[in-house]
This record gives sequence, C-alpha cells and structure tokens, in this order.
Amino acid sequence: MNKIKILHMYADMLDLYGDSGNMEIISYRCKMRNIECIIDKYSIDSEKPDFSSYDLIYIGGGADLEQQHISEDLQKCGDDIKSAYKKGTFLFLICGGYQLLGKYYRDADGVDIPGLGLFDYYTIAEPNRRKRCIGNVIIRTEFMGKTVDILGFENHGGQTHGVKTPLGSVLYGHGNCTKSSYEGYFEENVIATYMHGPCLAKNPEISDYIIKYCLNRDSNEKVVLKELDDALEKDCRQVMIDRLLNK
Repeated sequence: MNKIKILHMYADMLDLYGDSGNMEIISYRCKMRNIECIIDKYSIDSEKPDFSSYDLIYIGGGADLEQQHISEDLQKCGDDIKSAYKKGTFLFLICGGYQLLGKYYRDADGVDIPGLGLFDYYTIAEPNRRKRCIGNVIIRTEFMGKTVDILGFENHGGQTHGVKTPLGSVLYGHGNCTKSSYEGYFEENVIATYMHGPCLAKNPEISDYIIKYCLNRDSNEKVVLKELDDALEKDCRQVMIDRLLNK
C-alpha cells in the first residue's frame, strides 16, 4: 500500500476558518485511493520529531497573538524544517504559516516577529487594523499541466512583499497585498497561500498535486492517481466563480 506521512504543526493554535479541515480533505482523498495517510501533530513544547521523515509539513493560519506565541518555538525547529525542505519534504502553508516562513512579520504595532527566513518574502501589517484584505479570492494558476481557477477566502492585514514565484494571478480579490496582481508563493514542493476555507475542499486539484508529489518524491516508479469524481466540488466552485466575476 502507498503511504503518506504528514506533520500538522500547531493544530491547537493555528486553525482560523477551519484550516485543519485541509488535513481531513487530504486524508479522505487518500482513503478513496487506498493510500495510507498518517497525520502526526506537533505543538509548543512537544518533543521534536524527525521532520525529514515526513512527506508533508502543514502549518495553518492564526492571528497576531498566536503567531507571537509560536514564533519562539518555531525558531527552535528552524534548522530541522529547513533540512526537511531541502530533502524534498512538501510545505503547505496557510496565512500565518505562510508569513512565518518568510524573513519576518511586522505586526500592526510595528513589532517584528522573526520568521524562519526560508524564503525571501516578508510581511508588514497595516497599522490601521480596519484595513484588511478580506473576502472571496479567485486566482488562476497551473497544476499538473492544466490551467485552474482556484477559489478561497482571504482575511489578512499583512501585506506580503518580495514574492518571486507566486502561486497564481488574482482574478478577484486582493492577493498578497491590497489589490495585488498575484497571490501566494509556489515552488515544486511549496504551496503558501492566504486562502482559508479550508481551501482544499473547494480545490481538489491542489490536494491531488500535493498527494502526487508526496507519493512520487522518493519513488522510482511514478504513481498515477486514481481519478475521483469531483463533479460536485467543481460545479459548486464554478457557480461561485461565475457569480463573483460577473458582478
């Protein structure tokens, strides 16, 4: 049986807008394909695991307070996460997780929360807390050779700058900054985004990209994923996309 091993970091603190549901979606889509999916959890003061032994590391979203609480602990894990990333472990990062793996996050009070510096981007929050990028967001990107319009929900005061390889171009909503042209950050083994929701429930293409990568990263025989019936998810997404773009 094929197997995927996942480390869900700070699930007890970073779970805005049902972000933990992303792991339920991954688990479900693996189950439908008879793929074993093991999900371990790590939080503050947990015993440090072997990060490089995981196929996927997932960090969800949280408010400034939660990010401040986990920042010091995350720094302790920094070298291990960097090593896992360099060895090919996939990083899936939502909102706060996205911000904290960059250089730093400067909150609305001007206080810098250090990031891991794994990537060159950085985030500066609007001093006026009422100025937020909030609402539905649609981005256009490519997954597994197909152009896909992805739907999510964003709610962030932080403005992320210096992103060299975004996840996609913004068709509706804000993106990395207020009225930005691009959203998220992307590498072969990294997806970072402000899309909550949980976003994988609305976008099966992202789930399958992650699952396929994890199965194939150390395999000589490339796995071809069994097709699932995603008609309902895609139809529901398209209804919302059409409604938003045709306003």
